[in-house]
Amino acid sequence: MTSLFDAARACLDAASPDKKVACTFATAAAFARGESIIDADAPPPEAIRMPGRPERPLLVHPRDLPRRGFGSVEGRAAFIHAVAHIEFNAIDLAWDAVYRFRGMPAAYYADWVSVANDEARHFAMLRARLKELGHDYGDFDAHNGLWEMAEKTAGSGLARMALVPRVLEARGLDVTPGMIVKLRSLGDDVTADILDIILREEVAHVAAGSRWYRWHCGREGVEPRGRFRELLREYATGVLHKPFNTQARLEAGFDLEELESLLAEAG
Repeated sequence: MTSLFDAARACLDAASPDKKVACTFATAAAFARGESIIDADAPPPEAIRMPGRPERPLLVHPRDLPRRGFGSVEGRAAFIHAVAHIEFNAIDLAWDAVYRFRGMPAAYYADWVSVANDEARHFAMLRARLKELGHDYGDFDAHNGLWEMAEKTAGSGLARMALVPRVLEARGLDVTPGMIVKLRSLGDDVTADILDIILREEVAHVAAGSRWYRWHCGREGVEPRGRFRELLREYATGVLHKPFNTQARLEAGFDLEELESLLAEAG
């Protein structure tokens, strides 16, 4: 038997894409078999300045990333790389949700172990597609916005659940359908099929964020809609963009009042 927290930290620390994916798959499988335990007596989590990362991609400010169209193979490869980078970060975000926040119900850890496993599979699919187009993960620059939000919400499970799954990662629910349509119009059904899988499974990931956000609100005696609005104003200025995929967000646990808050904060 091993500690789930130790295993999650090992996945976070894994630097190469191959090692992070392999560690994630192995840890999720061991957890499913009951071979890792949620150790109630585990020491508090250590601070994580940055999870393990490969030397490339080079991390730059989002405004320094060049805009490329889908019309060329290079442009599509850059797009796939950007999505793969999001999924690579999402592996770390899921493991950080496991490692950092202690004393949660067993169902919480089961949810985020499952999310980590899904994100690793998504990354592996996208990386394989990149290789088919003559590239690999690390060939293009990327940004660090997802992990920066993880650092900002490190002290609050409530804020983490509100802002990482329900704001940053939920952005994929809004933009992916249009990307799928565009890719199919260009005849790239292979990439579009991968994004179809990711979109379907990301709804469940955002729903896990919604579920545990409301759990935290209930434990802390906080009204969830008003607090979500406050957190959007405090942390999400500049990262909310219309239009929103209303149907997907409703399926992912948003209610109409929260969608109105998103629309208001997006300007």
